[in-house]
Amino acid sequence: MNRIVSIITWILLGWIFPTFLVKKIEGKENFSKKRNYILVSNHVSHLDWLIGCYVCTPRKYAFIGQVDKMTGIIGFCRDLMYTIGGVIRVDRNDEESKERAISKAIEMLKNGYNLFMYPEGTRSRDGKLQRFRRGVGRIYLETGVPVLPLAMVGAYELMPSGGGIKLRRSVEVKFSKPLEFPNELKTAAGLDKNSDTYSGLCEVIAQKAEDEVRKLMSNVKS
Repeated sequence: MNRIVSIITWILLGWIFPTFLVKKIEGKENFSKKRNYILVSNHVSHLDWLIGCYVCTPRKYAFIGQVDKMTGIIGFCRDLMYTIGGVIRVDRNDEESKERAISKAIEMLKNGYNLFMYPEGTRSRDGKLQRFRRGVGRIYLETGVPVLPLAMVGAYELMPSGGGIKLRRSVEVKFSKPLEFPNELKTAAGLDKNSDTYSGLCEVIAQKAEDEVRKLMSNVKS
């Protein structure tokens, strides 16, 4: 979402979230305005996208969003929302689509955008955190942009997978301090990006980001 659309969204909708959904945000001072970040979060509900937008506005930012599910009017509405919001589209069943999405994410980070990711790759069906995939590590190694973990707790109870929506001011959001990996970045500089060693570095970064989100979730009481 470019800066103008982000500001308009913040003006028009910013009051809705603290009124009906978000009870508390902790650690947002770690989301400094002086630079951009790769934000990584748990994903348990369709509400996560809205809450993610809320914490990012009025800054310019991008999401990575799937296009391999939803058809008909629901798919049309999703595509319209993606177009307005400048969402990076990915078909999770298509390797070329995944590569294009990662390339676009890297390009936007280099242009000063924040990138909001759900590294689990899909919503958790039981509310528990799943394994982070290594894409977040690869994007970090190719940009050097800090990884900023955050946890959103309470959205699953309001709108679980397959369930209806409840509006209640009960969601808590908690930010960690940004993570940087200078040793991995230095090592990766001399490696073939298709090598097992490079993939291993991506896995290490993904695991450390996952551990931090897990820790944040355990410390949030909704």
